[in-house]
Amino acid sequence: MQAEHRADEPRGLRLDAVALARTAARLSAAGAVPWLHGEAARRMAERLPLVKLQPQRLLDWSGPLGGSERLLRQVYPQAQQQHVLVDGLPHGATPRGGSARWRLWRRAEREAVAAAAVAPGAAQLLWSNMLLHACDDPAPLLAQWQRALATGGFLMFSTLGPGSLPELREIYRDEGWGDPLVPCIDMHDLGDMLVHAGFADPVMDQEQLTLTWPDADALLRELRGLGANLSPRRHPGLRTPRWRQRLVAALGARAADGRPRLSFELVYGHAFKAAPRTLVQAEAKVSLEEMRAQLRHGKPAPT
Repeated sequence: MQAEHRADEPRGLRLDAVALARTAARLSAAGAVPWLHGEAARRMAERLPLVKLQPQRLLDWSGPLGGSERLLRQVYPQAQQQHVLVDGLPHGATPRGGSARWRLWRRAEREAVAAAAVAPGAAQLLWSNMLLHACDDPAPLLAQWQRALATGGFLMFSTLGPGSLPELREIYRDEGWGDPLVPCIDMHDLGDMLVHAGFADPVMDQEQLTLTWPDADALLRELRGLGANLSPRRHPGLRTPRWRQRLVAALGARAADGRPRLSFELVYGHAFKAAPRTLVQAEAKVSLEEMRAQLRHGKPAPT
């Protein structure tokens, strides 16, 4: 059973912006990149040698939780002075000030710039790791990425796919707890959205990661380190120790060889920004003198 629609919840909302802001603040204050983000960045970086273009200007549109800066420095040392980290979290989700630990960590990394400050055609590579699923409507963000790229530049991104956490979705469905996570967008739909945003030759790919833990408590601790349930249709009640006991028992009942597991679908996208097409006029206009000259020489008059 799904949670009832709340009166203050806009219909069609894909994620809870307040929950996103709180989760981003908690993860950022921890001073460490979520382990799944780091793994996705590593796997995506393995695909970069297939791209022949060597960018001099690079936008890392992953925000402070992307875990990509060292990888990109290793692959593109020539872009050191033009490597810009973009604070890609939605407006209001980035912690302001934050804890001392957060501020120290931010100084250790490259200072991020606001997404609105990125100029059109600013980079030859736009990289975004594990950010798109935290965006309520990806279409405007894809259009912003297209504007930020120079002609001939390329985009690479990763995000969670709809095949993520099927084990939790089954438990939540059986228990009537609403959604365990926001609905993720299918890679084929993302490919269509890339074309609509003006990208050329989009290539989409995915892989499934299945991880196991020694017990359900260890699983839940690591899952909390990845984020939180941002679905506006999640179970509206407060979580209690009894609720947690039921969740732990359900995870244990589905464990294989005594080890509970979770699966994540990682989706990768790659596309280019092609040169704008020259518009061909639907009709040609000629002067009366040009038409008379063409008729005298036996040329057909344009229609």
